[in-house]
Amino acid sequence: MKEVRTRFAPSPTGYMHIGNLRTGLYAYLLAKKYGGKFILRIEDTDQERYVEGAVDVIYNVLKLTGLKHDEGPDIGGDYGPYVQSERRDIYKKYAEELIELGGAYYCFCSKEEIASAREKHNMLKDGPFRYNDPCKKLSKEEARERIENGESYVYRQRIPQIGTTTFKDEVFGEITIENSTLDESVLLKSDGLPTYNFANVIDDHLMKISHVCRGVEYLSSTPKYNILYNAFGWEIPEYIHLPHITKEGGKKLSKREGDASFDDFYNKGYLVDAIINYIALLGWNPGGEREIFNLKELEEAFSIEGLSKSSAMFDIKKLNWLNGEYIRKMTVDEFHEKALPYYKKAIKNPNIDLHKVSELLHVRTEVLCDIPEQIDFLEELPEYDTDLYVHKKMKTNYENSLENLKVAYDVLESLDTWNHDEINNCLMDSIKRLGIKNGQMLWPVRTALSGKKFTPGGAIEIADILGKAESLRRIKVGIDKLENR
Repeated sequence: MKEVRTRFAPSPTGYMHIGNLRTGLYAYLLAKKYGGKFILRIEDTDQERYVEGAVDVIYNVLKLTGLKHDEGPDIGGDYGPYVQSERRDIYKKYAEELIELGGAYYCFCSKEEIASAREKHNMLKDGPFRYNDPCKKLSKEEARERIENGESYVYRQRIPQIGTTTFKDEVFGEITIENSTLDESVLLKSDGLPTYNFANVIDDHLMKISHVCRGVEYLSSTPKYNILYNAFGWEIPEYIHLPHITKEGGKKLSKREGDASFDDFYNKGYLVDAIINYIALLGWNPGGEREIFNLKELEEAFSIEGLSKSSAMFDIKKLNWLNGEYIRKMTVDEFHEKALPYYKKAIKNPNIDLHKVSELLHVRTEVLCDIPEQIDFLEELPEYDTDLYVHKKMKTNYENSLENLKVAYDVLESLDTWNHDEINNCLMDSIKRLGIKNGQMLWPVRTALSGKKFTPGGAIEIADILGKAESLRRIKVGIDKLENR
């Protein structure tokens, strides 16, 4: 088997879209699976969409995710330059060669002429538009004379009018397209920069790419790429076209529509390992029931055979669950380090033991960005309605909540030592003495301490964290609320 060489070729147009990252991940995994090379190439020929700083975003995402490239603009390699705008002379050379081979021609038509032809075609509603370019009939000598006279021109691909083009995709199988349905795309623009349709073929060949991973939206253009390969007499790489990632309702995720990027998830506190694990499962089935894989395990398990033709739906609930599983695999100390920045957003009180908060949240957290809202009550008791004290399942109402809060206040006030065990023993003894259900005591106390319907942890854990003075003050507030409702 020849060396496997894959490439990740993002455009520096902003943030790293989840679909783009999945393409890069699969290309990386395929290369590592077979001991090959993973190449980074920057496709910046669309200068109108170029965003300053976007190349740094690409480098940063690859570094964070551990997708280490073997060749690229920052580290070099034998097949550079690895930035398309630095390869302008290369594309010009091969465009001229393609003219000589009969696979392309010079086109002098203006945008207005082509737009007019398209408009007339659309009025007739006669199938897909295919521009009947009069420049195809020009001899090379006539065309070059017009170029010497200063006319603006582009290089356009020449596609056979008859016959079919067949190619094999590793995911979608063998596909045959009628040549008459293919438009003759611009290969090299008047500014000397190539279009994607040309640059990707030239670069993939010269960089010896063996497997091309890209989105399914390029499937319909692949016959045109093969016609170019055949015109040059070059070996065609193996194609792996990846299905769309969609959101609920079937609409595909789109960077242009503002759908979440890798950075969005990372900045919300999703763990990198969880993001990569989840993205790997969007379109790839490892077989069996296992769903949790670190990057090294993905390198060993990944296979082309596991890729699906069907679109993959991005399920945020599934990502949240998976992220929670990764959080629970951490030690409490590791979790504490990750959670600390989020604690500081909600808690300013230096008397709150944040390590105790971590012990409470470690097994209860799915996404780190949820932490401030979960624990804001520790900083300040929110205003709340006494209806919170009424809970059918806990068998509490206004009356017994008031009675049991008064009991809790008295027994807790008498404690000399304030810790989890002492608080627990104190309240449990009172529950036993009164002959009531646990919830009839603990629900009112938890409500008084938090002012919330839902909290991470119950009455005893919260009281331990708040400390004696603050716990008693809050219980007193609860008693006053119930007495004055």
